[in-house]
Amino acid sequence: MRLSILQYGDPVLRAKGKRIDPIDDRIRDLAANMIETMHAANGVGLAAQQIGEAIQLTVLDVSQVEDRPTTMKLNGQEVDPKSVMPLVLVNPQVELGREIEPGTEGCLSFPEVTGEIDRAKSIHVRAQDLDGAAIEIETAGFLARAIQHEVDHLNGILFIDRMSSAAKTSLSSKLKKLQKETQHGLKHRQRAVAETTL
Repeated sequence: MRLSILQYGDPVLRAKGKRIDPIDDRIRDLAANMIETMHAANGVGLAAQQIGEAIQLTVLDVSQVEDRPTTMKLNGQEVDPKSVMPLVLVNPQVELGREIEPGTEGCLSFPEVTGEIDRAKSIHVRAQDLDGAAIEIETAGFLARAIQHEVDHLNGILFIDRMSSAAKTSLSSKLKKLQKETQHGLKHRQRAVAETTL
């Protein structure tokens, strides 16, 4: 089932996600719906906050990205990243490598907004899969960037927070417009809910 993706200005995007325990059928269904939603929107990642759930769950799929390479080890074994996509991470914790590189990022919650963001080139991730098993990922390149972006979402951090102040200033009118549209939509929804509960 495709879910609605929240836009910038919705307060849930600023919420730190709660740890998931236990990983039950509701979480597995939610992850499947998130993967379908991400694919339908041509995204490479989607965090639970973006569909209105403040929990530690994200899905990723970088298999269609040909021009930005990725290396990956899963539980110590070198793997082709495409072979493990889509990737579901529950309760992820990330250790950042020392080397930083800039790269262009967008976000499904910010239509038509992109920016140059500095991220660690490589990362080490500890998480759980949908069966509750512990997984460890070492990755460099595009997947490392995508995971950092999504884990930021899980902590209520948005990619615009990582932009230089000059980049943010140049986007300010776009961001204000987006925020205004979102606020208008929220008020409209709240009014509709109030009317149905009267």
